[in-house]
Amino acid sequence: MESKKRPARKRRNQVPIALGLLLLIIIAGIMLAGVNSMLAIYWIFGISFGIVLQKSRFCFTASLRDPVLTGSTTLTRAVLIAFMVATVGFGAIQFKALLSGVAGVPGNIFPVGLHTAIGAIMFGIGMVIAGGCASGTLMRVGEGFMQQWIAIVFFVVGSVWAARDFGWWSVNVIMPTSISDGVTKGFHLPTAFGWGFAFFGQLIILAAIFLFADWYEKKKLNKVPLEN
Repeated sequence: MESKKRPARKRRNQVPIALGLLLLIIIAGIMLAGVNSMLAIYWIFGISFGIVLQKSRFCFTASLRDPVLTGSTTLTRAVLIAFMVATVGFGAIQFKALLSGVAGVPGNIFPVGLHTAIGAIMFGIGMVIAGGCASGTLMRVGEGFMQQWIAIVFFVVGSVWAARDFGWWSVNVIMPTSISDGVTKGFHLPTAFGWGFAFFGQLIILAAIFLFADWYEKKKLNKVPLEN
């Protein structure tokens, strides 16, 4: 007996849907601009950022998971490049503030301690169980993955809970680790090691990890050229 092949499903034309969504986005942007021009800018930036995330498949979880599961370090290297760009950008902003005589360091500088390691481990476990970080979860919610809808609900619940109790954790756990003579101090690399070492040292370390990640992928996926 000849096996019957299922007829190929006819692909739906999604152009009308895309045009409808584009029209709604434009209308929403105009309405937000009528309330506050900054809201319209936030709206445009959010939409653009979402498109970039979806097309690039950018995800912090995948950048740490893929090297172990598949050997691919494409996203790992993308994250490292993002770190290097952020290092240059924030370094320039903070150094300019220093030259201008601005009191304090621009940005949120928090102390580093045991709480940092514990929080990182807990967040890492949560990312693996949920199947994505915040950016990856939001991206997959937009794509219609039902598992990510569950994850985003509890992500919001956890964030609200953490924001509610952050004051207690800050006073009793985070800040006491950096109190010296009654003054609370955050950990700032340029302050601790000097601007030159902190800036260029961080870039060199990130570049070294980038090269190692590239070599690791070639080795795991048998892309390393054989010697004659």
